[in-house]
Amino acid sequence: MKAALYDATGPARDVLKVTEVERPEPGPGEVRVRVAVSGVNPTDVKTRSGATPRQIDGFQVPDQDGAGVIDAVGPGVDPARVGQRVWVYLAAAAGRRWGTAAEWTVLPGRQAVPLPDGVDMEMGATLGVPAITAHHCVLGDGPVGGQAVLVAGGAGAVGHFSIEFAKRDGARVIATVSSPEKGELARAAGADLVLNYRERNVADEVRAYSGRVRRVIEVALGANLETDLAVSGPDTVIVTYAATQPDPVLPVRACMSANVILRFVLLYTFPAEVIDRAVADITDALRAGALTPLPVHRFRLDEIAAAHEAVEKGVTGKVLVMIGDSPDR
Repeated sequence: MKAALYDATGPARDVLKVTEVERPEPGPGEVRVRVAVSGVNPTDVKTRSGATPRQIDGFQVPDQDGAGVIDAVGPGVDPARVGQRVWVYLAAAAGRRWGTAAEWTVLPGRQAVPLPDGVDMEMGATLGVPAITAHHCVLGDGPVGGQAVLVAGGAGAVGHFSIEFAKRDGARVIATVSSPEKGELARAAGADLVLNYRERNVADEVRAYSGRVRRVIEVALGANLETDLAVSGPDTVIVTYAATQPDPVLPVRACMSANVILRFVLLYTFPAEVIDRAVADITDALRAGALTPLPVHRFRLDEIAAAHEAVEKGVTGKVLVMIGDSPDR
């Protein structure tokens, strides 16, 4: 089969290559998916670059998310799953070699989730890491209906799904962005108030709108903590899911005075039940049409290095690598 792979970490154009490798076979509890679309996330490019180092077992096929069709199952998996359209998550996590930037991938059956009718492969490939992360960031401590929720970086993938999960649960959502273009994306996702932090005083605007917020979904804690504390009150939960450099200096007295809860989340250490709950809710939301795609940047498999570079440059929207033919992607 044709696959992108690397056997050492470094810049995309130096280490990524597309070549022929033997097609993997599913083991016990696994399924094999013929990949139609691979989704590229920031964590994928960080792992390939060496910023988040991990041991390479001979070679690594990159990218964790994607969508396709199950064409084989291993022992212990219902044979009826063959032919099922699925979205997949964490294909290349936990030391697994077979990411989605290839014609086929193999992974545990629970990580290949049936795609509801009417949901195309491109949408399926945008879920995975960002949608599961967003679900836990928004709903990990219970319902947010009736609450004011602040989503920093509302045009990013996690921010986009955070807005949609919060709105679906009945929250009032405030989103921050850095440009008018990104503001339109946050509004399209359903944000009730969108603030360009380069033009507006976010703390003043949020306090005027909602008094304070009960939950903050934070992409840049170091840059935004002062603002987050200014709009927080007793029991506000500030959830951060991204590590930006340099690490923030924690103003302990200010955090104590606000009586906030700081929560740090990383998908790769989520308990299985947390992921299963997120996957079930994502499926329900897809059926209800409550989740929508971001703008898409499409690349061919032989353009995998350019796809990774696009993510590194911070393009607005979702980077997808088109792997195989699919009538509905």
